[in-house]
Parts: sequence; C-alpha cells; structure tokens
Amino acid sequence: MGSWRRALVIGGSVGGLFAAIRLLRDGWDVEVFERSPVELAARGAGIVVQPQVVAALRSLGLGLTRDLGVDVSRRQTLDRSGRVIAQALRPQVATSWNRLFDILRTGFPGGRYHLGRDLVGVEQDGSAVTARFADGGAATGDLLVGADGFRSSVRRTFAPQTRPLYAGYVAWRGLVEEEAFPPDLHRQMFGFFSFGLPPEEQILGYPVAGDGSADQAGRRRYNFVWYRPADELTELPRLLTDETGYRHEMSIPPPLIARAAIAEMRAHAEEVFPPQFCEIIRLTEQPFLQPIYDLESPHMAFGRVALIGDAAFVARPHVGAGTAKAADDAMRLADMLTAEGSIEAALARFEAERLQMGRRMVEQARRLGTYMKRDFVSEAERLRAERHRSPEAVMAETALLDFLGA
Repeated sequence: MGSWRRALVIGGSVGGLFAAIRLLRDGWDVEVFERSPVELAARGAGIVVQPQVVAALRSLGLGLTRDLGVDVSRRQTLDRSGRVIAQALRPQVATSWNRLFDILRTGFPGGRYHLGRDLVGVEQDGSAVTARFADGGAATGDLLVGADGFRSSVRRTFAPQTRPLYAGYVAWRGLVEEEAFPPDLHRQMFGFFSFGLPPEEQILGYPVAGDGSADQAGRRRYNFVWYRPADELTELPRLLTDETGYRHEMSIPPPLIARAAIAEMRAHAEEVFPPQFCEIIRLTEQPFLQPIYDLESPHMAFGRVALIGDAAFVARPHVGAGTAKAADDAMRLADMLTAEGSIEAALARFEAERLQMGRRMVEQARRLGTYMKRDFVSEAERLRAERHRSPEAVMAETALLDFLGA
C-alpha cells in the first residue's frame, strides 16, 4: 500500500460510515466530515436488509445481532375493500435507518467523526487531496471519498453538469409505533410486507426495527411508502412550499410540510386505498414527503477522489438498493485500494466495475416505476409497463435484487 494511508470521508451517513470503518480496519488514518451540525436522524425511513448489507456488516466485524431487524417472510396484496388478492413467500429482514446508523456510528471512533463541516471545495495534485470547509478549516489526505448523498458537494465539484432528474411522482412516507396498532389491524398487517395498487399509485408497508431491541414485540414500528404522480411544474412546487410561502428545493423538512398538503393527502388515501392502509395513514403523526429522482454520474473517480452511494447514483426506492449499493461501493473501493499499487489505479478499476452496477440499478428502478407513469411514447412502452403492474409482478420485484443475481 505504500505511504498513502490518510483518507477523508465526506458525508457521515450510512455509506460514509461503511467506507470509513472498512478503511480504518484496513490500516488507514480516517476522518469523517459531516455537513450537519447535529447528529443525523432519519426521516421515517425503513430499510430492507439486502445481502450486500449483511455481507458488509460481517466483514466489518460488527456482527449480525438478532435484533438487527424484523423478520418479514410473507407478502400480500390487498384490493380496495381490504381483501387479500395475492400472496407470496419472500423471507427478508426489515430494519430502520436509525437502527443501521446506530450500529455503524457505534463502530467508528467518535473523535474521528466531525459534525458541522460543510464542504466548499476540493483541491488535489499528484500527491495529496485537500478538502476545504465553510468554517475556514481544511483537511489534507491521500484519498477523498465522496459519500455525501444525492446533493453531493463532492460530485458538484467534479461533475457539476450531473443533476438529479425528477421522476414525475413523489412518495409520502411515515412510521407508526407498534403500540398504536389496534389488535385487528396488527393481525392483518404487522407480519406482512403488504401492497395496495390503485391505478397510477402504489402503497407498500412493512414492520421495521424500533428503538432499542428491534425484535421485541410492542416496540417495533410500521413503515409505509406511498407513490403518487405529481406534476413537476404545478403540483410539486405546491407540495414543496411551506406554511410561510417559502419554496424549498428538491425536498422539504417534515415539520414544514403545509397542513393543507397533509390534509389533502389523507383525504385522497381514504378514496383509493384498502381500509387497513387508510387506518395506518390516520395513525401517522408526522408524514414526510420524498420527491423521487433519478441520478447517474458519468464518473465515480476523479484522480484521488471517489464517489460512492447516492453521491454517484440514485435509484428509485422500488428496488430497495440504496443502502445495499452504498455498502457494496464502500467494500469494493477498499478491496481495490488493497489490490492496486496506486490510488489512481485503484479508483479507475473501482469506477469501471461500479459504474455498470449503478446503471443497472437505476434502469431496473425505472422499469418498476412505470407503474406510476401516465403517458407513454409508444404502445410497446405501455405494454412493457403493464408487465410490472400485476400484484404478482409487484410482489416478485419490489425491494428484491434478484435482477443482479444476488
């Protein structure tokens, strides 16, 4: 490996921590720089634990504790009346973003994790790379890993033309405490990965880890995701405008979502969804809004700088691949750095492999997202979309990485 042993990781979320912990285990001197001035917290995010995440946790020595998440083996689709119209057996583990983040955060030394460090520039030459921050500080290392999400400042520095593209629909999301579930609703929904499929919309839900012991009955949570079309020029700006009239760009903090938008969302749910999902939405105290975007970076390596996770590719949530890809990117990056004789060679090899994987995930997510599409450019496109709209197809493809041979 020679003398190049200092790594700067920009972004302290899940992907950044996977990379930081692995590099630290490999003997690197690692520092993580997170733009948020306070500890990160999830916004209602449930995560299906894919094989790549399990493999990464094992390789990092963080173990596979029994309370990683909730075992969900059965899938079901409900019709408008709440009747089960299709079922499938698909064993998986579902957890929360909070649970996974806590495992990783505990596994990385606190003194190497720096909050409130907003990246404003990157400089590099043949021997080093320097990160400059808004507070006037700087850090220099041999390698810089951009793990700062779909708003990546690292990507903006090296590929400013690459921007997220709005997919034409949004996701309303929420988490409900298990203890809030009435007994009948709990019996019908809590042990299942469930779907509702009204025309041009889709809702899914499943139990996830709660705070503390994830598998302790009564302390878990239920996560739902509801996809709805929203016109980019009219409806999306309205949804991103808060109570004060301020228009947010690309996303909006949950507490600032306008009350009228939430009331409209709840009313529409009553019109189109099975009663079980309607009740879950009524139980949701603070829903949050996620506009859906695609993002594909043409490069993941820029000299001594690498992009991983959502900083490089954002695939729509249908594939459940965001955390898995971030973990796998981090592991493969470290593998290449160990195998190659220079950072530049390692990053070139990393890019050649991971660009292909990122493109495949984005394309598969687009295919699954055709369920929400209203207008088609051809009859052939419409027929392709129809293949992904049956309950059997939705249950067989959503949040599963079979298309990768995983």
